[in-house]
Amino acid sequence: MIPQVFKEVIDLGDGREISIETGKLAKQAHGSVVVQSGKCMLLCTVVSNYKQADVDFLPLTVDYREKFAAAGRYPGGFFKREARPSDGEVLTMRLVDRVLRPLFPKDYHSETQVMIQLMSHDDEVMPDAMAGLAASAAIMLSDFPFECAISEARVGRVNGEFVINPTRAQLEESDIDMMIGASADSVMMVEGEMDEISEEEMTEAIKFAHEAIKVQCAAQLKLAEAFGKKETREYEPEREDEALAQKIHDMAYDKVYAVAKAGSSKHERSAAFSEIKEEIIASFSEEEVEDYDGLISKYYSKAEKSAVRDLTLNEGLRLDGRKTTDIRPIWCEVDYLPSTHGSAIFTRGETQALATVTLGTSREANQIDMPSYEGEERFYLHYNFPPFSTGEARPIRGTSRREVGHGNLAQRALKGMVPEDCPYTVRVVSEVLESNGSSSMATVCSGTMAMMDAGVQLKKPVSGIAMGLISDADSGKYAVLSDILGDEDHLGDMDFKVTGTADGITACQMDIKVKGLSYEILVNALQQAREGRLHILTKLTDTIAAPNDDVKSHAPKMVTRTIPNEFIGALIGPGGKVIQELQKETNTTIVINEDPVTEEGIVEILGTGQEGIDAVLAKIDSLMFKPEVGSVYEVKVIKMLDFGAVVEYMDAPGNEVLLHVSELAWERTENVSDVVNMGDVFDVKYFGIDSRTRKEKVSRKAILPKPEGYVARPPRESNGRDNRGRDNRGRDNRGRDNRRDDRKPREEKKED
Repeated sequence: MIPQVFKEVIDLGDGREISIETGKLAKQAHGSVVVQSGKCMLLCTVVSNYKQADVDFLPLTVDYREKFAAAGRYPGGFFKREARPSDGEVLTMRLVDRVLRPLFPKDYHSETQVMIQLMSHDDEVMPDAMAGLAASAAIMLSDFPFECAISEARVGRVNGEFVINPTRAQLEESDIDMMIGASADSVMMVEGEMDEISEEEMTEAIKFAHEAIKVQCAAQLKLAEAFGKKETREYEPEREDEALAQKIHDMAYDKVYAVAKAGSSKHERSAAFSEIKEEIIASFSEEEVEDYDGLISKYYSKAEKSAVRDLTLNEGLRLDGRKTTDIRPIWCEVDYLPSTHGSAIFTRGETQALATVTLGTSREANQIDMPSYEGEERFYLHYNFPPFSTGEARPIRGTSRREVGHGNLAQRALKGMVPEDCPYTVRVVSEVLESNGSSSMATVCSGTMAMMDAGVQLKKPVSGIAMGLISDADSGKYAVLSDILGDEDHLGDMDFKVTGTADGITACQMDIKVKGLSYEILVNALQQAREGRLHILTKLTDTIAAPNDDVKSHAPKMVTRTIPNEFIGALIGPGGKVIQELQKETNTTIVINEDPVTEEGIVEILGTGQEGIDAVLAKIDSLMFKPEVGSVYEVKVIKMLDFGAVVEYMDAPGNEVLLHVSELAWERTENVSDVVNMGDVFDVKYFGIDSRTRKEKVSRKAILPKPEGYVARPPRESNGRDNRGRDNRGRDNRGRDNRRDDRKPREEKKED
């Protein structure tokens, strides 16, 4: 039976379009779609259990995978099977999760899984830009309790013109790479990197993307209507008790307000809030506590949130006593670790990050091997968030998605400031040692200083700040919070991180939790973020004003040299013998790459000692040395022979040539040692390839004055014969005429 297929098409302009199709694949899932643009195809399926899980949160899993078969490739490595997700796949999962999660009801706790797979790849289409659209479209066909359709779109700007879902080639020319997630009514998520753009330009890019997203949301609704959207499923909601909620609010509000207004530290404040909560629980009998089954804790949290938010809106004060625009105290230090190539500490309030820098060759580049993209990163940043940074003890199970996401944000913030001609591969590692809000922005600041300490010639220093928002739709009041705490992130309506130089924004990440946020508030928040960012930037430059002129004495120095491809083999040697011995002798690392544009070899020489680097450069110069005909060169005798001396060019050690005995002096030379000896240094003239011997010819006598009365020896007589033993009439030494044009064809001998 041929399945009935339903399809909607979205026009992106420039002849590009996206289609959403359902009814053909994965029909046992609760919702499934195939999203296609060009040859790029994503399959998204969604399933949610009908039984509520025994947890107090939504167990939502968003999984995005790129199949190597989609690009006609095999997975790399020993096992030819896709394994753990790459960082690129994890980042796409996070982008989709952050938009979907807030749209499920807070009391919906069923195990829910969204699976997105790249099934066919197109070099001109970036699949991550369609993942959010695919996820939402599949959910809209299901019976999930989901608020509204959403979508995500990438926006770039090429030659001053905004572009929706640009190709990878267009993105190379773009000064903006932003991913925006939104519903038809509200922007919900923004993440990306920029080339020092202004706050107003960023806002315009968000508006442009939102208009495209509105069209994509409308297409989903149209597809669901044609398909026949299912009735929203019923589920058992959480128990509610309004009387209990009001009672706990009355018991907790004033006390929490007073503690919050006192402006204490994180641990003091946490202990005080816990004491209030315990007093409230103690006021109920054991039977009541058991009967309410967690409602007391739930309603206390609501009261605490209400009191803290009201304190900020009414009095402009925050949990730690700061005003809305205040930045926590900052102290910084560079060159803290003596053995690293660069290091820096950045501490802001109760958040601290220690960054290290390691310099290497192109061999240390981070290799990216995904079906949708193959390449390498010469600058990359890793972010570690150990449990002790928040005073906790918990299992460590590899790198978390959060660590991947925060590290990527800091990397995008800094990478545009690493100069294109930086010869090194640069790895930055951020160890978060304390955390109470915005450890990713502390990573940006410590990473900036660590690279400057390492001697990486950053174009400009970069700082970052995390901002928050508390708003009240009924009263119209709102407060933008600079440098938010961890608790303010949880209690607020928006968490956005902005990084940049003194001249503009380099990266951002926003999660907007309130519907219908006006662009006016967004612009005001971005302007306040700029002021805070510049304040932090002065703290960095006060600590280290400019990059160090050179790398540290124990850090490797990098020198690059370009050589023609014809000399690469000589430098490597048979089986790599020459380059391996050279590295061992000079204590250096030598890497040779071929430039596909110039088709020349690029030699990277990495070493801590200048003598070793100079020795490698001398070897390269020696290999590339080509004497010019008619030029005079200084040479040194390195071997004595009966018929001459072997000399080495002083400017190119290792390049040898025979100086024949006849070219030593104008006078007849019986013994070579009568004129020169081992180790003698003198000048010779280069004559190129001798036509008679087919070897290189140099002469010492050619640059010496002729002795007075010198008479050259007459040339040897040929006796009428040419070089082939024939006389001038073309006959050989046996009198036969061997000239080809006079010869007659021989008659074939007939057999008897």
